[in-house]
Amino acid sequence: MSVAWRIARRELRGGLTGFRVFLACLALGVAAIAAVGSVRSAIQAGIAEQGAVLLGGDASVQLTYRRASADDLDYLASVADEVGEVIDFRSMARLPGDADTALTQVKAVDGVYPIYGQTVLDPVMPLDEALELRDGLPGAVMAPLLVERLQIAPGDTFFLGAQEFRLSARLMSFPDDGSGGFDFGPPTLVHIDGLANSGLITEGTLFNSEYRMRLPDGTDLSALETQTMQAMAGSAPRWSDARNGAPGVSEFVDRLGSFLVLVGLAGLAVGGVGISAAVRSYLDEKTEVIATLKTLGAGRRTIFAVYAFQIGVLAVKGIVLGLILGALLPIVFGPIISAALPIPADITIRPGPLAEAALYGLIAAALFTLWPLAKSENVRAAALFRDGGTPEGWPRPVYVLSTGVLLALLVGVATWFSGMERIALWSAFGIFVAFLLLVGAGRAVKGLSRRLARTRALRGRPMLRMALASVGGPGNEAASVVLSLGLGLSVLAAVGQVDTNLRGAIQRELPDIAPSFFVVDIQPDQIDAVRDRVTNDPKVSRMDAAPMLRGIITQINGRDAKEVAGDHWIVEGDRGVTYSAALPDRTKITAGEWWAEDYAGDPLISFVAEEAEEIGLEIGDTMTINILGREITGTLASFRDVDFSSAAMNFTIAMNPAALSGAPHSWLATIYAEDDAEAALMRDITRTYPNITMISVSDAIGRATELLGTIAAAITYGALVTLATGAVVLIGAAAAGERARTYEAAVLKTLGAPRGRILAEFALRSAILGGAAGIVAVFAGGLAGWAISTFVMDTTFVFEPVSAAAIVIGGVVVTLLAGLAFAWRPLSARPARVLRARE
Repeated sequence: MSVAWRIARRELRGGLTGFRVFLACLALGVAAIAAVGSVRSAIQAGIAEQGAVLLGGDASVQLTYRRASADDLDYLASVADEVGEVIDFRSMARLPGDADTALTQVKAVDGVYPIYGQTVLDPVMPLDEALELRDGLPGAVMAPLLVERLQIAPGDTFFLGAQEFRLSARLMSFPDDGSGGFDFGPPTLVHIDGLANSGLITEGTLFNSEYRMRLPDGTDLSALETQTMQAMAGSAPRWSDARNGAPGVSEFVDRLGSFLVLVGLAGLAVGGVGISAAVRSYLDEKTEVIATLKTLGAGRRTIFAVYAFQIGVLAVKGIVLGLILGALLPIVFGPIISAALPIPADITIRPGPLAEAALYGLIAAALFTLWPLAKSENVRAAALFRDGGTPEGWPRPVYVLSTGVLLALLVGVATWFSGMERIALWSAFGIFVAFLLLVGAGRAVKGLSRRLARTRALRGRPMLRMALASVGGPGNEAASVVLSLGLGLSVLAAVGQVDTNLRGAIQRELPDIAPSFFVVDIQPDQIDAVRDRVTNDPKVSRMDAAPMLRGIITQINGRDAKEVAGDHWIVEGDRGVTYSAALPDRTKITAGEWWAEDYAGDPLISFVAEEAEEIGLEIGDTMTINILGREITGTLASFRDVDFSSAAMNFTIAMNPAALSGAPHSWLATIYAEDDAEAALMRDITRTYPNITMISVSDAIGRATELLGTIAAAITYGALVTLATGAVVLIGAAAAGERARTYEAAVLKTLGAPRGRILAEFALRSAILGGAAGIVAVFAGGLAGWAISTFVMDTTFVFEPVSAAAIVIGGVVVTLLAGLAFAWRPLSARPARVLRARE
């Protein structure tokens, strides 16, 4: 090995000629993975370090549609140094008179708020001063977006429910802004006492209460969680603590980051094509050296070691370069990243993500260089006397097996680090299938071009025949271009299809006639009047209404619900509950029977059929539901077919009326109206009944679509790295073919061809290869987009032709530019000098 190392070191003194593409491909792939991992780690670190600030306390207990009892408050006060109450709900901010209304997420706080962090107001003032009672009106602060929407200013008044408030300041930021997840309306902060006469916080209305605690130093959070859940079991509490102050955001960032790492791996796979081509080209140039070494007695292992050492050193250089770039990019763009996030991000150099990226780079470098390195063993000493390159065919079985092991290792590491086993495995399978498809397509393009060049139909078209003959001629340019560019464009095409389907999913999944409004917090003594106003409007086609409660499934067949259902969403948080004597219209029973209208026996439950099948429920099973602190155990009497994507009013749980007799509740309604009737409906209902909240379905869809668009944009930016890597590989392929084009141009000039025709032939050749890569990429990307939309996103797939056409055009343009960039030197070379050099 010492001899091999000395030879390798001597050859490395020749510089990096021929390895720039190798280094660029490896560095780009590693940099992308390192940068994404560093940003994800920074956000996770920010959440961990600022968990108490994001949560609003060291720990919190949440209750559904009820406030804590005196006993619950006494218990919380006994375990905490300080306890603060926050009530969160949606309402309509309404201006006096007939002015505008707007949906807002109200956060009612007490004098303890905020336990940690600071609230920033404009104009600057303490929060207590902003919310204090002055001239008989309680104060409030609003998000700037809501202030602008209502066109009001500090000092103006507005209503929440029946209570008039004074706007004191704009709410620029507050510490627990990132912990609440997805909200339909901008926030408004008020004092809890200010809601006393609003009519918004009563039994049966929809609100969540939260009790945030400042705990003594050294408190065991796990032990306190267990103790609290037992002490407040009758209230069905939900627990959160500073170990994960923003669980929804944390999970979202983790998932998106993992997915972007997988996109980065696709870029590394594209770069692998360039890595392999660069090594193969380098070893082709070293054929005489290898033959000489063999003549002098060097064995196969020595030959392999000589060039493995060289490639290893260069691979380490490429990985280090990628790690430096990946570590610096998040720091350089830190202010932009931080400004776009609702939570703090501790952006700094983080060893963990860099080590992960380095591991990916090492495995990928070994995987894509092993094959051409192994084939270098087969160069014969007789190559000194013949013009030959690296032998064709397969390397020894041990190298084939090693390649398979490295591939499995790369997929295994990606699966382990991503935490999304299913998506990681399917992504690896998709990349592998696309790789095989593009290899086959490259060969097919080459063979088809060769045949077309010989057809009679192209006689009289010498330029097209020459372009096709060049594509179908000897060499690997066609396969390299189709594979490298095609793989990058395939990823971009898949992202484009997924992006379009994500953005259009909500609109497509909605029925032809969707409701205009969801109306919540209708009190039982208001429902008849609301129904009269709506149904007597000729522009309203339909109104559906049902009583609504919220309940938490606590037990199934006498066992803890989470033990039976695992992490199924149905047992995470509270679910919608209704009651009805008669079978509701448009309800389809799939199993069991609906109860008789006059049934007054033990509680019966009708449950959603699909979720029941997923959990393994059967007719006759029992289920315990906690509703406002009351445990109700019922028997499953029937299963219903419920389509949650219909935007109609759907409930997970329906019960017979006697089971819920006496339980405080409100009504939920959906209204189907013509567009020009919506404003009058909202104005009349919210002004007559200030406690009622009307949520515009179109506004909700707009918010959801905006969020999906942000996600798709992030994925698109990740995919652009893959395309950039493909472009580098393409440039490398064009550069590698420059010598052949120089000789070809010299021959054509000698035969009398003008420069313009030669340039046109080069351009046409590039356009053919780019178009072929784009067409194959559209097919592969469309197939991947269908798989992701159907099996991961669970949405209907619709092929989007505009992005597909852009991919094909982009493939042609990129290949054309790369080809032309390396065409000027061959055109400017003198034929006599070129031809003499080949003698």
